Formats: sequence, C-alpha cells, structure tokens
Amino acid sequence: MTAQPKLDYSAIDDLTLARLCGSRDREAVRHVVTANNQRLFRAAWSILKDRSEAEEAVQAGYLSAFAAMERFEGRSSLSTWMTRIVINEALGRLRSQRRRRESLESEGVTLIESYRERLAQASAEPAPDVMVAREQLRALIEKSVADLPDTFRSVFVLREIEGMSVEETAEVLGIPAATVKTRLFRARAKLQQALAPEVKGVFSGSFPFAGPDCAAMTDRVLHALNLT
Repeated sequence: MTAQPKLDYSAIDDLTLARLCGSRDREAVRHVVTANNQRLFRAAWSILKDRSEAEEAVQAGYLSAFAAMERFEGRSSLSTWMTRIVINEALGRLRSQRRRRESLESEGVTLIESYRERLAQASAEPAPDVMVAREQLRALIEKSVADLPDTFRSVFVLREIEGMSVEETAEVLGIPAATVKTRLFRARAKLQQALAPEVKGVFSGSFPFAGPDCAAMTDRVLHALNLT
C-alpha cells in the first residue's frame, strides 16, 4: 500500500488549519504552537515583564484558543487572533497581580519580586554559543524595553521586535492605528535616550523563546490537549 503523503501544514490556509486544530489533529496543533511560540511569548512578556508569568499566560492562552478554534472565522490571521487571546490572558494576570500587590502593600509587606527577577537574570549562565558581550548588550536592550511605560512597551515589542503591522497591532491591543503609530514614535524616542544607535541591529535577538523553551512549550500544550 502506498504511504499517504505528509501534509505541509505551512502551506495550509488559516481556516483549514484552524479546523484541523479544532478536530485535534496532533501535527496541526504542533505546527501552530511551534510557529507562534515566539510571538505569543513576546506579546505576553511585553505586558507581564516576567518570563515565568509570560510562559504561563501563553500556555493558558493556547488552551483557550484551541478550545475556541472552531469559532475562528478568518477575519484576521490565525496568528493575530491567537495573539489577542494571549494578550487578554496576560492583561487578566496583570490585573490579578496588581490586586495582590495592593493587598500586600496595604498590610505593609515589602515586595521584592523585581529584585529577585534581576538577581536571577544576573546569575543566569549565557548560552555557550553566544559571546558574553552580546549577552550583556541583549540584557541592556531588554532592560531598556522593560523600563518603557506599559502602553509604549507592548506596541514597541509587537511592532519592532515581532514585526506585526500597524493594523495587526491595533487589533490585538484594541486601540486605533493612529495610537499605535504615536506610541511607537514615543517609545523609539525614549529608547534612543538609553541606547546607542549601534544596538539597533540586535533587537531581533532579544527576548529569545526558541530552542528548548519553544520545544518544551509545544510539548506542554500537546500534553494538556491529550495529544501526546
């Protein structure tokens, strides 16, 4: 018997891909998750500024998206639709964090999450195949972006780092396209004050979520969907 040819999921249109995911086609789900991990992680991080929280938001967003996949109508790209779901998840987590923080602060408890995060970043081992100088520069970039005002940071990450269009960014953030342009302009101006022009070319390497991280996220989503 002749073996059936393997589907090229990258060539399938979004509506068909969504239907395959809705029917729990394992390889379709794997393709969608792997293809979107980087973008969704960066979108979540731009709101939460914490890698662990961002990963949890992405995984929760995936599960929500796959549960609603049959309702995807193709009015926007599948990637944009999923980005919006993850952003909503991240915003919900951010609101919960703020409520917890307000509760703790009202009781006089000092919060040290920010200090712990910086300490963990400082002690992290650099990737063996990346020069120390580049890692230091990347850390500088990530810190500078993290220090942007909340409304500027998400726009900057989605437009400049993730490469989304003005229209896509406006859609996933729920703001007018003109506001996207204004916030991006202001974000760039603020970053120019903190970063030398030479670092512009390394933005695409910032906030990495690939390799083992990407594979682990894909495996977790497949497991949660009982597709392992």
